[in-house]
Amino acid sequence: MDALNERQVCVVRVDPASVGVGLMFGAYLIDGQAEWTGRLQTPSRDVALGEIGAVYFRRPNPYLARFSHLPQQARDFAATEARYGLGGVLNSLLKATYVNHPISVTRADYKPAQLQMAVQHGLSVPATLITNDPERARKFAAKHGPVIYKSFRGAPRPADGNTAAIWTQRIKEEDLDESVTVTAHMFQREVNKTADARVTVVGRSVFASRITTPDGALDWRRGNWDELIHEPIAVPDAVARALHAYLDGFGLAFGCFDFALEPDPNDHTAGAWTFIECNPNGQWGWLPDSDAIAHAFADVLTEGWR
Repeated sequence: MDALNERQVCVVRVDPASVGVGLMFGAYLIDGQAEWTGRLQTPSRDVALGEIGAVYFRRPNPYLARFSHLPQQARDFAATEARYGLGGVLNSLLKATYVNHPISVTRADYKPAQLQMAVQHGLSVPATLITNDPERARKFAAKHGPVIYKSFRGAPRPADGNTAAIWTQRIKEEDLDESVTVTAHMFQREVNKTADARVTVVGRSVFASRITTPDGALDWRRGNWDELIHEPIAVPDAVARALHAYLDGFGLAFGCFDFALEPDPNDHTAGAWTFIECNPNGQWGWLPDSDAIAHAFADVLTEGWR
């Protein structure tokens, strides 16, 4: 927002889940128009739909939270109507550049689709099994071990409202019992990494940090982020081209990519880049080059990204 304000761009911050007295709207499609017209009104802002030139879609609150005071049936109805009504209008602004469009985010949020897209564009991906069959899981572990387990979406928020997480963890073959049948699991060959890389792509700009932990943790997210060691790292040209092709494949303007860096016995400064995942709505504010990333977002929102 600061970067946009510096450019004298009008910024309106809206949480769709504020629908009600905190967010009033009216959208019209009349007289043969092919574009929604009308206005969004918050206690501090009033904007015409036709004046919206760009949308930065950044994890709005769920509609259900707005209607938690209602009985379940009424809550579910109100939330669904808000999502498909107000959300449907906000997702259909013909003149707007979306970073990223909610539908594109949804498509790109599925890890099976991510891994497949990465391979299609030449990125290296660990051997992977998605299954609920313990026998298949045991055979995979025997063949590709050591293996790790990763959740598809992480832990749901507990009743106390605190944030919960399931970190990437090593799995032993003998641990793969009948509980595997309960739901879907993802197992991967563990990458013999020396560090991780976080690559943030905004439009055609690429920002990358090599991330190491003092204790060499399997999952760098699970510890104190203040102890992480960030170093700038150059992204190989072939990898950078693949990242742009990956984003284009999903219709995304922005993505946060995670790679495991494997050692190269012939060159300690290089090594193999193994794709882990891409968050199409990821965090970047803690990175050392976050100011430059913010200005890259401002460029995309004001100038487009194609």
